[in-house]
Amino acid sequence: MQSQYQPSSIEAQIQAEWEKSGAYRAVENSEKPKYYCLSMFPYPSGKLHMGHVRNYTIGDVLSRFHRMKGFNVLQPMGWDAFGLPAENAAMQRNVLPADWTYQNIDTMRAQLKSLGLAVDWSREIATCRPEYYRWEQWLFTRLFEKGVIYKKTAPVNWDPVDQTVLANEQVIDGRGWRSGALVEKREIPMYFMKITAYAEELLADLDALDWPAQVKTMQRNWIGKSVGVEVHFPMPGGEPLKVFTTRPDTLMGVTYLAVAAEHPLALDAARENPALSAFIEECRRGGVAEADIATQEKKGMFTGRHVEHPLTAKPVPVWVANYVLMGYGEGAVMAVPAHDERDFEFAKQYGLPVRPVIKPVQGELELPLEAAFTEKGILFDSEDFSGRTSEDAFEKIALVLQALGFGGKRIHYRLRDWGISRQRYWGCPIPIVHCTDCGDVSVPAADLPVVLPEKVAFNGAGSPLKKMPEFYETTCPKCGRQAMRETDTMDTFVESSWYFARYASHDCGSGMVDERAHYWLPVDQYIGGIEHAILHLLYARFFNKLMRDVGLLKNDEPFSKLLTQGMVLKDGAKMSKSKGNTVDPQGLIDEYGADTARLFMMFASPPEQSLEWSDAGVEGAFRFLKRLWKMVHEHVEAGVVPAYRAGDLTSELREIRRLVHATLEKVGDDYGRRQTFNTAIAAVMELMNALSRCGDQSPAGRGVMQEALEKIVLMLSPIVPHVCQVLWRELRDGADILQEAWPEGDQAALVQDEIELVIQVNGKLRGAMKVGKEADRESIEAAARAHVEKFIGDQAVRKIIVVPGRLVNIVV
Repeated sequence: MQSQYQPSSIEAQIQAEWEKSGAYRAVENSEKPKYYCLSMFPYPSGKLHMGHVRNYTIGDVLSRFHRMKGFNVLQPMGWDAFGLPAENAAMQRNVLPADWTYQNIDTMRAQLKSLGLAVDWSREIATCRPEYYRWEQWLFTRLFEKGVIYKKTAPVNWDPVDQTVLANEQVIDGRGWRSGALVEKREIPMYFMKITAYAEELLADLDALDWPAQVKTMQRNWIGKSVGVEVHFPMPGGEPLKVFTTRPDTLMGVTYLAVAAEHPLALDAARENPALSAFIEECRRGGVAEADIATQEKKGMFTGRHVEHPLTAKPVPVWVANYVLMGYGEGAVMAVPAHDERDFEFAKQYGLPVRPVIKPVQGELELPLEAAFTEKGILFDSEDFSGRTSEDAFEKIALVLQALGFGGKRIHYRLRDWGISRQRYWGCPIPIVHCTDCGDVSVPAADLPVVLPEKVAFNGAGSPLKKMPEFYETTCPKCGRQAMRETDTMDTFVESSWYFARYASHDCGSGMVDERAHYWLPVDQYIGGIEHAILHLLYARFFNKLMRDVGLLKNDEPFSKLLTQGMVLKDGAKMSKSKGNTVDPQGLIDEYGADTARLFMMFASPPEQSLEWSDAGVEGAFRFLKRLWKMVHEHVEAGVVPAYRAGDLTSELREIRRLVHATLEKVGDDYGRRQTFNTAIAAVMELMNALSRCGDQSPAGRGVMQEALEKIVLMLSPIVPHVCQVLWRELRDGADILQEAWPEGDQAALVQDEIELVIQVNGKLRGAMKVGKEADRESIEAAARAHVEKFIGDQAVRKIIVVPGRLVNIVV
């Protein structure tokens, strides 16, 4: 055994051995219980960052620990490979998106392998490969035929110079990020998935998930179930204007209605009103995201139209307002300035009436209002409903509206159907053919996949697919006439919404998944950042239910347990190139080894909290591994270790054994139940400190040292697998640590012959002593007095208080 710890000389060799033997290849025909551990797969950006190292090390520790605990473990890896960054890189570097992506995958695969992850690389997938996206195209066609996917127009950010749709983050101060052109809001046809049809199930099933409470709360809020009332405001000579409200108790305080710029009423009114038409056009140039709407200046214009109040028949003016989105609710809201902050500000700005109808349960409302009174209370100036509480009025008004045919109670969800069309190139082609006679026709399964051309002329000005007749010119699958292939691609969230299932059937050529998915799913442990709490995790849950309902899966939920790891910070900020505070993982591995990187990442912070980067912490982790190596080296070099008998052990050696097995139980609990790897490492460090203080070189002493070192190497092996593989061979004459089970604690060793008691005099700490576990009170008192005699002197002892197993307090 070499005397110095040199990770560069062992890690590559150990990794080569693992790869050659197929050490981490998962099989389905095991009699062991299964454990599917999955970390969110990376986007192939070109290089690993420290967030990747932390994420994948956490998953690897859990995978290795459960393997030792007797589970049949699957830990796969792949690439979330479609997306806008590849298009941006293509323009910046003058390379093809496909070439850039595949080169990055090769680079990052090598980096991940250098971390020593226990990954089954035979199941590797890349979402940009036709053999992967073929099956999401197949599912698309099934769902389109069932009506779960449908087509409608929706507002988007349109760059008139680049002739392309922009993501919200690509609109900077109202202009396109690349062209600088003023962005327009356009209505274009898009495909949507009916996630709203699953809203109630998505909400209800959260209760059974072992997920962080914060994530479940975020999803509940995003789904946004609310019980309210639909109100119909009659329109003379036309269809009533429908709104949804959770505060029907304020209905008598309505002073205007606000509609979105794209609302049919607004567009109809604009035909005879040039000023209104110009205002609607201005609204079109605004953002389409809720966050943009919430922060922008509130603007509006009267349409010249009125509706009737459903209870009083009085006219109510209708305004166009830029804070109302057509895609949310009915595209119209009833405005009650006295009892809604946004409506109050708008009414004050445009001189609209403020009509209070709710007052506090206790006290009176101070009039005129200086701000909206938004609490529930008692109705007044509300005709027959005056004097009722808000809760009572809710029910009564809903019944009256229903009786009049002007609405009624309704459940509303904030969640909206998922628009999956993207007017971009680097994504999965939507498998639809547009025929002038047959309409939209799905591509037959036998003709899938619709392959995305990878050799294209790409300059960022619109999708190259729209300029490639060889791609879009085709024939209709129904009538055989000339037709046009859809040139939009799918939202890249689609690919990441089902990859967990494909890993289980990675090489299935006959379907999206096969029976192996029933063995592995659901994922037992999912790991990723909390920034994915809503979109990715919600879409994956939705997709799982879609796949279940077409007979592909049996499980209701994709991820049984979720761990959301914190960010990696440096100098108090998230690592990023723009801040200049990044640390290259490869440089760290090259200098200190993968085990040091893994150890530091697991020791510096609990996994769910942010981790502050520390060069000193990395050095400390490296010193710890050198110290472990040295302890094993010195022990092994001293020769063969004889077996010991329990009766040969001194009290010091019995205490060492007790500490070994107490640490073993703690570390097992920290890995499995608590998932606090930093406390597990700290416990092993304390054990090693105790071993260092024990200089017993007797045969029994060396036997206990052998046992302790073996347990330490086994306990650390999920975190630092390379060095532990080598040390185990030295301790066990060439044995393979991957064949070892997690050690069971020796309960007999945990029994203490002696206990330590704290000694106080008049409540002040004066020392500690060890006594026999079965010592009686009289002998404990005598021993305590003798131990602190110098603090007592000639003072009279008034009484002695003994707290069993903890302390002795002598009162003088």
